[in-house]
Amino acid sequence: MANFRDLLKQVKSEVSETTPEEVAARRERGEEISLLDVREPDEVEQGIVPGAHHLSRAHFESRVEDVLPDKSSEVVVYCASGVRSAFAARTLEDLGYESVASMSGGFIRWRELGYDFDIPRVLDAAQRDRYSRHLILPEVSERGQSRLLDAKVLCIGAGGLGSPSLLYLAAAGVGTIGIVDSDEVETSNLQRQVIHDTHKVGMNKAESAKESINRLNPDVNVVVHAFRIDESNAKDLISSYDIVVDGCDNFDTRYAVNDAAVALRKPVIHGSIFRFEGMASTFIPYEGPCYRCLYPEAPPAELAPT
Repeated sequence: MANFRDLLKQVKSEVSETTPEEVAARRERGEEISLLDVREPDEVEQGIVPGAHHLSRAHFESRVEDVLPDKSSEVVVYCASGVRSAFAARTLEDLGYESVASMSGGFIRWRELGYDFDIPRVLDAAQRDRYSRHLILPEVSERGQSRLLDAKVLCIGAGGLGSPSLLYLAAAGVGTIGIVDSDEVETSNLQRQVIHDTHKVGMNKAESAKESINRLNPDVNVVVHAFRIDESNAKDLISSYDIVVDGCDNFDTRYAVNDAAVALRKPVIHGSIFRFEGMASTFIPYEGPCYRCLYPEAPPAELAPT
């Protein structure tokens, strides 16, 4: 009867193997290789090869096709030393992957050779519970959730457009949210500006939104900018964030935000609404038109909707 050593020997004889040196050299040459880390989460906490996907053996067969949908691409699997990765490579071949190799020596050898590795953000138990519905989505997963927690988003306005945007950004776990608004909460705001409530009438909208977000998700760091954004301060303000959500209510601000974002190459998610009509657009500088490209000049004040 075969034992584990016999089975491992057989598997290693049937799958291709590569070395950390070969993988590093090929990546240095710019060759496209999909790396798959099959270690357990507590091992990954100690480091992961930059750009590698992670999928522990516990959910391997049921989820690997979501993580690596292209079965024609080249895949290199690694674990700590090269044992589990050999079995994983065999499984990938059984699932129809065309070019698979196991990295002998695994991550231990990679690190011993002095190659770069990343220390990933690790979700704690409370975060795993809070974001559990994200974690089971292959399009998000723990890697995507970690990127959300590291992201910095600036929201211009905490009114009718900013309110739902802020709530959903916070609920999703965006780690840093900046809020720009110099106005105060009024009773007439409350039928649409859902981030505020009756007890906050008279309070600065950015501060009010911060209180609501803090109650919704303590993971989020909220930065209040209780002033108007204009040409004099837009670039300095936007430069600290990754993405801008433009929910402002006047054209001067829209153009100031657009021009600063284009200069800084920052994506802008733009929204506007009039009665029962709305528009949402994404502007990525130098990959498509900007707001000023579509609307070179603001309409005359008397023609602008109110």
